[in-house]
Amino acid sequence: MPPDLAELLRWLQKAKHDAIAAEAAMNLSPPITDIAAFHCQQAVEKLLKAYLFWQGVDFEKTHDLRALVLLCADKDPAFTTLEPEAAPLTHYAVRFRYPGPPDPTVDEVRHALAVVNEVRTFVLDRLPPECRP
Repeated sequence: MPPDLAELLRWLQKAKHDAIAAEAAMNLSPPITDIAAFHCQQAVEKLLKAYLFWQGVDFEKTHDLRALVLLCADKDPAFTTLEPEAAPLTHYAVRFRYPGPPDPTVDEVRHALAVVNEVRTFVLDRLPPECRP
């Protein structure tokens, strides 16, 4: 049975919400970089999982973006080009959820937002036209 387009769109909507939350946190004064970084990681994770869902690939519950990129690359080797930029965002999934390490810098989060946009474009180019804005 082919994948469910409605479910794919739900994955993409969740990723979009994370990207919007990251942008909103960065637009505050002062920016809330720990929350923004977390949502950047989540957006990339959901975009990769949306692609895997569409390809009918089972995936574990993981925040490891490198593992997800490589799983996507099993279906489309071009995904390996995302690994150097996406994989470092993995630590944003849990690193800043509790007191401890210093929050990411504004520049680090701006870079993470650029990665979100890069991954979004890359993934959407590989999904049905109905998924594109």
